Amino acid sequence: MTHKAPSLFDWKIAGPAVGDAFKKLDPRLMFKNPVMFVTLVGAVLTTVGIFTATADRGFITQLAVWLWFTVLFANFAEAVAEGRGKAQAQVLRGTRVNTVARRVGKNGEAEEVSADNLRKGDVVIVRAGEPIPADGDVIEGAATVDESAITGESAPVIRESGGDRSAVTGGTRVLSDEIKIRISINPGEGFLDRMISLVEGAARQKTPNEIALTILLSALTLIFLLVCVTLKPFSLYSATVFSVPVLIALLVCLIPTTIGGLLSAIGIAGMDRLLQHNVLAMSGRAVEASGDVDVLLLDKTGTITLGNRQATDFLPAPGIAIERLVDAAQLASLADETPEGRSIAVLAKEKFGLRGREVAAAHAVFVPFTAQTRMSGVDFPALDGKPARRIRKGASEAMRVLIDREGGVFPQAIVETVDNVSRSGGTPLVVTDGKEVLGVINLKDIVKGGIKERFAQLRKMGIRTVMITGDNKLTAAAIAAEAGVDDFLAEAKPEDKLALIRKEQAGGRMVAMIGDGTNDAPALAQADVGVAMNTGTQAAKEAGNMVDLDSNPTKLIEIIEISKQLLITRGSLTTFSIANDVAKYFAIIPAMLMATFPAISPLNVMHLHSPNSAILSAIIFNALIIVALIPLALRGVKFRPIGALAILQRNLIIYGGGGVLLPFVGIKVIDVLITALKLV
Repeated sequence: MTHKAPSLFDWKIAGPAVGDAFKKLDPRLMFKNPVMFVTLVGAVLTTVGIFTATADRGFITQLAVWLWFTVLFANFAEAVAEGRGKAQAQVLRGTRVNTVARRVGKNGEAEEVSADNLRKGDVVIVRAGEPIPADGDVIEGAATVDESAITGESAPVIRESGGDRSAVTGGTRVLSDEIKIRISINPGEGFLDRMISLVEGAARQKTPNEIALTILLSALTLIFLLVCVTLKPFSLYSATVFSVPVLIALLVCLIPTTIGGLLSAIGIAGMDRLLQHNVLAMSGRAVEASGDVDVLLLDKTGTITLGNRQATDFLPAPGIAIERLVDAAQLASLADETPEGRSIAVLAKEKFGLRGREVAAAHAVFVPFTAQTRMSGVDFPALDGKPARRIRKGASEAMRVLIDREGGVFPQAIVETVDNVSRSGGTPLVVTDGKEVLGVINLKDIVKGGIKERFAQLRKMGIRTVMITGDNKLTAAAIAAEAGVDDFLAEAKPEDKLALIRKEQAGGRMVAMIGDGTNDAPALAQADVGVAMNTGTQAAKEAGNMVDLDSNPTKLIEIIEISKQLLITRGSLTTFSIANDVAKYFAIIPAMLMATFPAISPLNVMHLHSPNSAILSAIIFNALIIVALIPLALRGVKFRPIGALAILQRNLIIYGGGGVLLPFVGIKVIDVLITALKLV
């Protein structure tokens, strides 16, 4: 499910952001961004210069105003990005209620306590209509749960004990039945608490790439600072007077203030876009790593396939009417409560109009399906002249043993049918009536619609997909071919998944893993990007560094696209910023030195009015360009799966070329305006 982000021009976001922009002027906060800290110091010194200057106070005042605007606009961009997260956090806070929990005591009796008093390990009972008091795992029972407060999805989901769909989240509501939950967290450590903290940005830390870029920008700032320091003695030697405010303005124009002012907003907005797609990233590092993933491991069941095998065909043995096979298959499935058993009854009804029958009068004895026997069936005693019947349906190996024990013959034609079904990716179930084999039911794990096209999209992005399954190699190969994955690992155990991830990482590849079960936890923890399903176990969610609230395994495509978009946005605006600085250098330096060195007048291609108008135009342009790029920083540069080299070329042409050309046009237009308004 996707949530629409608040508009930049939504006053509920922009209004508080204006106030936050002033609050962020705190030097302790500004120091974390060296580029903007230097700009802040420059704004302060220029403001002081207004009162100490003996001339050009109006010009210096204008410089000071625009320097302050530069800092405030950068702070505003970050505040807007944070404001979007705070708005979503406020919605999440509204879902929190101080509920009364029914805690099971040591004597087995339930006592009512406040949810705030629950501790890890406590067991609570939640009934229909009651909110779940805290995060935990269902240890007894099954129920439908409304998780719309967390996921935004109105359709209820089933949570039950003993499987990979046992985790429940505090703040959601039980709609039916009764479940017993073991609490897995202490107060303040819940999933909702972490979500609120992360979306507000309070828990966001700079990623390694962000830190590296900050160091690079700091180095460029230091270089230009040294250049401006050396300009002062040069100006005395050349009789060109550069006042301190002018040197400060020149420094701010030439250091990478554009990307410096937007860097934090880009990172915050990237995590916000993930949350709009109902993906909770536990760290910025995980978001960045997603953009570099080149191998994706996916569990077959519930990820590539629907998860429940369904009956698709009835294949009778030679000489057996298909109607007899269908009748026996349905009878044998009446006591089979598994999804596979129910699908056989549905197929019999849809294809042959065979509906459920009342068999109580026949004194039928049902044999339920168990994992030990691997079969189900029904026994009819001899009655009204009819002979006794023992109808069974089950796995081919178990049924072969049964037929041998009954003294019957397992036909070679059935052996071939079983092999053909297995080779095609299906699961064969054999149906018998006494010692006679009636035929085979083809159960197939249905591949999710459209997933082959999704994998093709991943392939275009340079990502290799590997399906992991416990099925045998024949079945795995057939499903892999149908789904369109690049490779598969069959008969996989938890340690096999872990070994495969380590092998890929040893080869220098970035690995993403999607899982939902406790047995997936080691692999999720080892993977560079571990995406846990919200429907999965608490162990899986703790091991991963992302949680998909919708539990949609194909969501990784959106995760990768958003992550690549974040990296591309940062790279594009860095390219623009550096090109922009180079262009401003060539645009304003000739105009500033032309009076002293008339010989360089041909270099003043801009024909700027005067040195003062040149520097003021540049400082105004520098401030306004940050404002103009805020929507792009928050929305992100659109990602297209066209390859790294093509993306680099595109960035250099659009953002590099734009960064060079735009300052010439913008500074010239501003110069004409301020000259016409006689501001200099």
